[in-house]
Amino acid sequence: MKRVSDQAEVAIDFPDKFYMGSFSNTSRFQVKPEGGGIGLKIVKESAPKRTFEMHLHHALLTDILHDWAAAIRMGSDITTQDRDDLVGALTDVAAALGEVGEAPA
Repeated sequence: MKRVSDQAEVAIDFPDKFYMGSFSNTSRFQVKPEGGGIGLKIVKESAPKRTFEMHLHHALLTDILHDWAAAIRMGSDITTQDRDDLVGALTDVAAALGEVGEAPA
């Protein structure tokens, strides 16, 4: 698992319960391919311990990314450094997608 570089916040609102938690840079995360999508796991090992797990199918992840792009176009408070980091990560994703189905080198 890798260290969380910044912070993640999670909130789940059920009809009779509300759960909220945050994961700082002392937490760890893991992303892996899983059943037609990706699995995300974030673990906080210090007290109070907590674990968050989520599965996103590729179609939903695609919708999220398209909507995020539209939101950015409408105005965003993304810093230059964050923008550069995001472009680098998305370029890596695009390269990895281009490799899918290619014969191993």
